[in-house]
Amino acid sequence: MPSRHDRPEFRIRRAGAPETAAIHRIVRRRRIDRLWLAARVISKFVRIGVDLLPWIATLTGVAGVALHFSWSGSRIPVLAASVAPYLMSGALVGLAAFLALQRWSSVGVAVIVTAAAVWTQAPLYIGHSGDENGPTIRVMQANLLFDGVDPRALVDQVRGREIEVLTVNELTRAAIGDLGRAGLDQLLPHRYLSPGRTAAGTGIWSRYPLSDTVEYDGYVLNQLSATATVPGAGPVTIFAFHPVPPVYGTHVWADELARLRAILERSAANRPAIAGGDFNATYDHSQFRAMLSGRFDDAAVQAGAGHLVTYPTDKWWPAVVGIDHILVAGGRAVAVETVDLPGADHRALTARIRLNHAGDEYR
Repeated sequence: MPSRHDRPEFRIRRAGAPETAAIHRIVRRRRIDRLWLAARVISKFVRIGVDLLPWIATLTGVAGVALHFSWSGSRIPVLAASVAPYLMSGALVGLAAFLALQRWSSVGVAVIVTAAAVWTQAPLYIGHSGDENGPTIRVMQANLLFDGVDPRALVDQVRGREIEVLTVNELTRAAIGDLGRAGLDQLLPHRYLSPGRTAAGTGIWSRYPLSDTVEYDGYVLNQLSATATVPGAGPVTIFAFHPVPPVYGTHVWADELARLRAILERSAANRPAIAGGDFNATYDHSQFRAMLSGRFDDAAVQAGAGHLVTYPTDKWWPAVVGIDHILVAGGRAVAVETVDLPGADHRALTARIRLNHAGDEYR
């Protein structure tokens, strides 16, 4: 039986200096070989990533454009369409990367996708001209988050901006009392309200007398209309809408948008009309843009106000989507902007709208 001194490890220890140095060199060489192999593998993956990432960004832009035109009623496409502009921006990233890599054929693809994305969003920034001498009306749309909004802050905005018509969503009886005590009824003495316990409540406040009040049946949340008699413009139809959000059920959401569109299309064609509401849909939802295919147009589009994000404002991140809108028929919005409302989870929208003269074309 061999002694422990005959074991390999002891033989290595007894070996002379030249043999030990050779062993260390072999070990170091093997380590270097392994590091070199790892570097080659990492380099290969980096090259693959450099090749793939511009295409991933470009295809993300394609997805954004496709969602803009999608009529899908499925939950994921509907929700994804809310952020379609952010997805479209991927095409710009892809274009910049392809240019940096000098991939000229790929540049052409990215240019086409970028151009399509720009074409879908350009209407929000161009604006339209209208009757420059018609009477003007100042309108505000606000989602109150039940009775969470700071009533004095809202009334201060109404007073400071000289608002003449206010449409509200998520109106409770408590909020009506709070707003009245804050002075809203003195500024806008005419009102048509249908409060609810939580999100259902909807209301219209007006500086001018209201008539022909209607509450539309068959909706989850309350939908209202009234006629305001505006000096210099005559009767103006006012709508206050609040379709359900798509998270409630995308098919219910799409059905309510379609039926609200039918209400707009049945409105009197010989007078101006204004619809304010939390539509729970962005400009990139085809179901919402269908509302703009007739007499009505989005005030933000008319004014070229760009992307006006309004929701959510009660999170640690900033508002990312614009689901509050003011629609106009028989006039043109010349200025639209968002307004912060403490206590609410939406920004309000304000619009200065120049109405057509009587007898003008009401588009």
